[in-house]
Amino acid sequence: METTPNKYITVAYELYTDFDGKRELVEKAPAEHPFQFISGLGTTLDAFEAQIIPLARGDKFDFTLSVDEAYGPYEQERVIELSKDTFKVNGHFDKERIYPGAVVPLMNADGARFNGTIAEVTETTVTVDLNHPLAGKALNFVGEVTENREATKDEIQGMLNMLSGEGGCSCGCGGCGGDCDDECGCGGHDDGGCGCGHCH
Repeated sequence: METTPNKYITVAYELYTDFDGKRELVEKAPAEHPFQFISGLGTTLDAFEAQIIPLARGDKFDFTLSVDEAYGPYEQERVIELSKDTFKVNGHFDKERIYPGAVVPLMNADGARFNGTIAEVTETTVTVDLNHPLAGKALNFVGEVTENREATKDEIQGMLNMLSGEGGCSCGCGGCGGDCDDECGCGGHDDGGCGCGHCH
């Protein structure tokens, strides 16, 4: 059985979704800083990758991923309330990092890492939303393929190293090509599988 070669792909795109019935631009990867990924490594949404792989350099695209193809439905049970003590650093509540709208890295009892968005802070509790920021949304990607070729062994190894946390971008979305020195500004909110475009 022949294996499909891993492709090195870069895309310039705008991502739109609906908020309260209005179409809004939520993310942009310009041609000067395209989103880059290597196919077959699980660094982007499967449905996003499936749409892009057949396209050649210079091809334009405009497609919409359904809620199920994107980040799934919004689940109220993934909104949890934690004691404020959970967020103490050296005996003091970490108000510099814990405020409504902040994206924070968390770890469960099994050691798995994930991100949550702070929804509310009260006198005694912190409410954290563990849903992906785009959960419950259909995603409309409009853009152009700026590169699509077979990936080199070095590029594949570099991406694997980055995904295992050995340098490059800490957020794991693959958009920075390993040259952002952990200053990617994406807040790590991509769950390791976005076409997030935030890390250049």
